Amino acid sequence: MTDKTNQQWGGRFSEPTDAFVARFTASVDFDKRLYRHDIQGSIAHAKMLTKVGVLSEQERDDIIRGLEEIRIEIERGQFEWSVALEDVHMNIEAALTKKIGIAGKKLHTGRSRNDQVATDVRLYLRDEVDAILDELSRLQQGLVELAEREADTIMPGFTHLQTAQPVTFGHHLLAWYEMIQRDYERLQDCRKRINILPLGAAALAGTTYPIDRNYTAELLGFERPAYNSLDAVSDRDFAIEFCAAASLLLTHLSRASEELVLWTSAQFNFVNLPDRFCTGSSIMPQKKNPDVPELVRGKTGRVNGNLIALLTLMKSQPLAYNKDNQEDKEPLFDSIDTVKGCVRAFADMVPAIEPKREVMREAALRGFATATDLADYLVRKGMPFRDAHEVVGKSVAYGVQTGKDLSQMTLAELQQFSDTIEQDVFAVLTLEGSVAARDHLGGTAPAQVRAAAARAKAELAERHARTA
Repeated sequence: MTDKTNQQWGGRFSEPTDAFVARFTASVDFDKRLYRHDIQGSIAHAKMLTKVGVLSEQERDDIIRGLEEIRIEIERGQFEWSVALEDVHMNIEAALTKKIGIAGKKLHTGRSRNDQVATDVRLYLRDEVDAILDELSRLQQGLVELAEREADTIMPGFTHLQTAQPVTFGHHLLAWYEMIQRDYERLQDCRKRINILPLGAAALAGTTYPIDRNYTAELLGFERPAYNSLDAVSDRDFAIEFCAAASLLLTHLSRASEELVLWTSAQFNFVNLPDRFCTGSSIMPQKKNPDVPELVRGKTGRVNGNLIALLTLMKSQPLAYNKDNQEDKEPLFDSIDTVKGCVRAFADMVPAIEPKREVMREAALRGFATATDLADYLVRKGMPFRDAHEVVGKSVAYGVQTGKDLSQMTLAELQQFSDTIEQDVFAVLTLEGSVAARDHLGGTAPAQVRAAAARAKAELAERHARTA
């Protein structure tokens, strides 16, 4: 009956699949990007089958040669993909059988498309995580180098987007670095659970053939085989975990993007982005729009959506494999592509940020940024903090009325509110004095920024040495 259908699995069926259903259920249009990993997994499977005596060495060599030829044809755009063959696995297997004959039909011994696709996705995602980690390292390197250069550059720090205390621009950039560092570590940790081999689980229960799963895992660079065949073929939590890490990463990039959008506005004017990261307006010739950070901010929404899509996909599935899982790939692939693009854009853009130091400093002088320093000064003189808070509040109210910053008031003006204030107060009311006073681990003092940058550079150098 197999001549009634184009499907490799048509033996049980008495009529061909409906043409619409064939198109509706096919995944080859998007899962063909797994071709390299499908071939990689098949080569390892063939070597394992030969090791345990299921295939001859000649059959193994023919299979490997045929698969390598198919890989080259795909990469040259010479391979004809068929929707009738449903997915990347069937397309490659059919082409292999056509190319080398009966040995091609033997390749699928001891495995199912269920464990095959789970293996392909893990191989693919593992490589993509490694590529994202490399780009994150490049981004972090750019952040550290810029932070080191701007260790003395003073800017206003904000809470509620209101001027709070002066900080250094280098300190602010290293806050971004720390956020990205946690993202890096999350992806590293996620990779451990990606790096488990499903192959050998077959459809759901394992196989009767004397397979050597540890050998296959070794060939493919997996840490170990999956311990339960049902779980191996049915869960996609490793993909969900990646998408969760991707959502957090994009959330961090989105927050940095928001700050860049604000800082490049005429109202802030803190930094300049080179023209290559911006676009203009079709109607307003004066416009220079920060499109790269705006787009990264926007793409965060689609990555968050992909996470919810995968969580929803998995939440009601019974064990083991279900056709629902065909829907795991497009959200996963989209998240991978989006994250890679966003991180690359940031890694290119960050070293090119041009801070406007005088504008930043002038902005820090507005909004009574050293008010907390005055309160701390009074506490050190023996005044209870709540009383100091009230004194400073009255001083700020006076400054609002007179249009003077605390550092611009005379000693006599400040002493209206407390005779505890003496001439030495002006050392803490300057912007430089304020940031320099926060000279402790994690503080914004220029010395601490340089020390933090040195630590980060050493960590990045060690990371590079490990991965080189």
